[in-house]
Amino acid sequence: MIDELLERTDSSSVALTVAGTDLSLTYEQLGNHVDALASRLREFGLGKGDRIATALPNGLDTVLAFLAAASVATAAPLNLAYKEEEFRFYLEDTGARALIVPPGGAPEARSAASESTLILEIECNGSRATLTPVKQPASQADSNAASEYNQDVALMLHTSGTTSRPKRVPLSQPNLMASVRNIAAWYQLGKEDVSLCVMPLFHVHGLMASTLSTFLTGGTVVVIPRFNALSFWSTVREHKASWYSAVPTIHQMLLARAKQGARPSGAEHLRFIRSCSAALAPRMMAEMEERFGAPVLEAYGMTEASHQMASNPLPPSERKAGSVGVGGSVQITILDPQGNHVERESAGEISIKGPNVFGGYEGNPEANASSFSNGWFRTGDQGYLDQDGYVVLTGRIKELINRGGEKISPREIDEVLLTHAAVAEAVCFGLPDRVYGEEVAAAVVLSGPTAEADLIKHCKLALSDFKCPKKVFIVDTIPRTATGKIQRRHVASLFSDQ
Repeated sequence: MIDELLERTDSSSVALTVAGTDLSLTYEQLGNHVDALASRLREFGLGKGDRIATALPNGLDTVLAFLAAASVATAAPLNLAYKEEEFRFYLEDTGARALIVPPGGAPEARSAASESTLILEIECNGSRATLTPVKQPASQADSNAASEYNQDVALMLHTSGTTSRPKRVPLSQPNLMASVRNIAAWYQLGKEDVSLCVMPLFHVHGLMASTLSTFLTGGTVVVIPRFNALSFWSTVREHKASWYSAVPTIHQMLLARAKQGARPSGAEHLRFIRSCSAALAPRMMAEMEERFGAPVLEAYGMTEASHQMASNPLPPSERKAGSVGVGGSVQITILDPQGNHVERESAGEISIKGPNVFGGYEGNPEANASSFSNGWFRTGDQGYLDQDGYVVLTGRIKELINRGGEKISPREIDEVLLTHAAVAEAVCFGLPDRVYGEEVAAAVVLSGPTAEADLIKHCKLALSDFKCPKKVFIVDTIPRTATGKIQRRHVASLFSDQ
């Protein structure tokens, strides 16, 4: 089904361009490259049920690797910024049989791969795409190993919980296709549209919204290897981008550089601007529309739903500041703790149902038992439906830290801090931040002498920079409930003004 994305009547139209380079592929060229890479993967004995991990920077190689891996087996894209221990966990947890890396790059991912993992380097110069083995498995993998997994899974991602290790989210081919069809229809995407992809392609935001939905409708995707507020508008102008989707952090960076009263050159090409993955302040939405001259549509997505669950509509339909819109082809209801549907304007847990929603976490029956109620997936987010059916988020039931759209498990950081010889207790949480929405912080009880800077340095040895605490509060005790449980939000409130 993924193959449908590249089936174009006009195969000579441009499918993908990498900003700042000469790399540009038509739909015919992109399809040929994907076919060649898929055939190469089959030559290595990879097929349905096998997991193929990738550790690649944003760009052409990332898109090619995903499409080839998803058409042959299961793609498992990973964040290139992970440290070796993080790569090791995700590779082992996913059961990856192969790892695709850039030529000479991703050293920590390579080091983390097991002896039974095939490591392949991908390279595309525009006219030819290749996969070259740089490490063959030490032993032949069990040919029946893939039979343990769902053969229909196209994409394997992880989502973090607050009380457990990251959970595996298997997304099927039908899940992905339902999602991109919904996104494309909702924003009325067409072959004239140019999508500027500023989000990472190892997330569903950049992959599903910016990229695959555009391929489905025959438009052009312009990938930015790395977001740069200084060059953003020149890229919009050069490629005549008609829309882009980003987290509020990026919108705020662009607003900060926009001159008062002056519309950036290139903004006239924008048909709309989409915001997702974190809450967008109504004031920021108004400022963006005033400065950039395009309607701003806030959306609501998550990995388990193959990205989009709701969105504000295009004009002339009403878009509501402070709301993430309506579900479109995704059914949305509000459930109470017992699983009963509540009335409009009544708060509860936002729950969803639809062909884009995954069937359950892999190998985690306990999480599935608590996450589904009579076929409805419970998102862990609190909110309500207004009288018009628009979703309003009021908080997160789950205690994930949302740093600029990056969902971070505080327990993972707790565990790293607790490996420090001078730390007796640790609890991490999110604090309000003007730029990122939330920033990572921690409270620790010491058992020996150390300093805040040493604790942060300790975290940086094991965690990606975006996960590391920016502030560590050294305290005598960590507050607990009467039953001895720690409430992270309560702890956070104690330090929010410090």
